[in-house]
Amino acid sequence: MNALRLMTRRNVVRGIAASAAAPAFPCPSRAQSAARVIVIGGGFGGASFARAVRRIDSKLQITLIEPNRTFTACPFSNEVISGLREIKAQQFTYDRIAAEGVTVVAQAAAKIDPRARIVVLADGSPLRYDRLVLAPGIDLRFDALPGYDEAAAASMPHAWQAGEQTTLLREQLESMDDGGLVVLAVPAAPLRCPPAPYERASLIAHYLKTRKPRSKILILDAKDGFSQQRLFENAWKELYPGMIERVSLSQGGRAVSVDPGTNTIVTDFGNYTAAVANVIPPQKAGRIAEIAGAVDNTGWCPIDPVSFASKLAPDIHVIGDACIAGGIPKSASAANAQAKACAAAIVKLISGEEPATPKLLGACYNTVAPGYAFSLSGTYQPRDGVFAEVEGGTSPIDAPREVRAREAEDAQSWYKTITAEAFG
Repeated sequence: MNALRLMTRRNVVRGIAASAAAPAFPCPSRAQSAARVIVIGGGFGGASFARAVRRIDSKLQITLIEPNRTFTACPFSNEVISGLREIKAQQFTYDRIAAEGVTVVAQAAAKIDPRARIVVLADGSPLRYDRLVLAPGIDLRFDALPGYDEAAAASMPHAWQAGEQTTLLREQLESMDDGGLVVLAVPAAPLRCPPAPYERASLIAHYLKTRKPRSKILILDAKDGFSQQRLFENAWKELYPGMIERVSLSQGGRAVSVDPGTNTIVTDFGNYTAAVANVIPPQKAGRIAEIAGAVDNTGWCPIDPVSFASKLAPDIHVIGDACIAGGIPKSASAANAQAKACAAAIVKLISGEEPATPKLLGACYNTVAPGYAFSLSGTYQPRDGVFAEVEGGTSPIDAPREVRAREAEDAQSWYKTITAEAFG
């Protein structure tokens, strides 16, 4: 894609968070007035869904179940790790959602009975539903990497669920001596936000370049290639020459075990002892999806891409990172787009109509230094039981720095838009 085409797409990309699925929101019928819709999970998918359904039909009884009273966003959390942003800029409450008439329950969902259409809360209280939406995000597979568990994450943080782990990794970088080695262990796909580990490496390199210039970063990767690889590698050569080294899968980069006691990551070809070890383990759908019976043997949730209905559990829909969405990367942008399309589909289903075929827009921004970013965007529609990309583009490889600076501004605008749409 050339630079001219990229610029003509900028307004589309900037407005992705505000874009709904292609079909217009349906008009509600009187038959839906008492329908009960529950959404579990208050991230970008769940929060966006609750507000979208509320906008479509204020008579629906909408309940959002989320145990945390404050949501901490993953997009831009790499800037927190590198000292460019404070964690408070990532945190949002559910006050605006509640003020719009959504019932917000600050508890975890403990059980789901799909046949009886009941969600049981942590305190034992049952909630009945007509339609249930799961937006649980990811869980980390602590059983997938020998030596790495929740206790090990206290010394070798993953920082893949934003919050305490984000600030822990930042504190470790700040306390590391100049000349220390930072090691990032990246898992195989699928994972949340596929380019994010490489954005993280870039922004950590920016921190080290300005604060601890004798330090280096090693990426141990369980993949041979990754999204926007040429853009990242060109940026590393330009901005951080000699500071970032990546070992791919075929070069022996896959982590096979870790030793938290010595901060060592073991691969098939060697052992690497780090001053700071950032271990990102393999992932799966959030636990409540498994409890609901919506998870298959891949660890993720197969869905009908038109309605987002689970292929395994009746009257349950899955959106966001937990679902198998085909060509759509797991991201905040995807969760937001899926939420609005799912909201439109559910209102149709409740009124006895067939949902329209959705068209989803998605975007991903990657910041490699202050004022330097690039993007990936796409349009997706159902095809052969999953979402397929029907149009897409990425930033040009040879764009001048003013284009990178403009995309950095676009990234900030995108974040403001999507967080305002989800949380108010």
